[in-house]
Amino acid sequence: MMFKGMELITSVFGRNLFLKRKDSDAEEAARALEELRGSLYNELRTSEGAKRQQQRLCGPVVALTFNFLVSVGIIMGNKLVMGKVGFNYPILLTLIHYTSAWLQLAILKALSLLPPSPPTKTTPFSLLFALGAVMAFASGLANTSLKHNSVGFYQMAKIAVTPTIVVAEFILFRKIVSFYKVLALAVVSVGVAVATVTDLEFNMFGACIAIAWIIPSAINKILWSNLQQKRNWTALA
Repeated sequence: MMFKGMELITSVFGRNLFLKRKDSDAEEAARALEELRGSLYNELRTSEGAKRQQQRLCGPVVALTFNFLVSVGIIMGNKLVMGKVGFNYPILLTLIHYTSAWLQLAILKALSLLPPSPPTKTTPFSLLFALGAVMAFASGLANTSLKHNSVGFYQMAKIAVTPTIVVAEFILFRKIVSFYKVLALAVVSVGVAVATVTDLEFNMFGACIAIAWIIPSAINKILWSNLQQKRNWTALA
């Protein structure tokens, strides 16, 4: 009788130990699964952050490189058309540029390849008209300067636009440029000046046009920058 009682107690305690061990194993498995899920989430979040950071860093570099190549191509193409081809109508050439750009943007918008435009109601018409007038005036003067001057002198005049923008933003908006940005701009300006100093051909009319082009070009860039920063305009808006 005593032996049967001992067997009963042993079986009960053994069953309890088995249940406790089973519960402990389940808890450990759940904890391990939770740790694995957390590590996978952290790894995914880290990889997404790295990709986002990489896109944030590569975006401006790609945009600046593309802008540089396109700007050089347009300048060389315009000089070729007005020089060797003999197309002596720089204002008409500017109109052709804007018409071509408008048609290309209209096609891209029809294909839904452009970002959504900002609401026009939030932008005063006077500001849009001023931007369009200054942009057209600056582009017309730029092509006229390129027709009557060499590419080197055109680039020298273009260098003067950057310090004009810095001075104008300081006078109008009290915006101060950091020392490192000033140093970088100075290095770039000196580099362009050294590279183009051997190609300085101009006449009095062309020099006057180049000087007159500096101020509207600076105003154009300041207005466009303010629209992008304050009214969330994109480059293709």
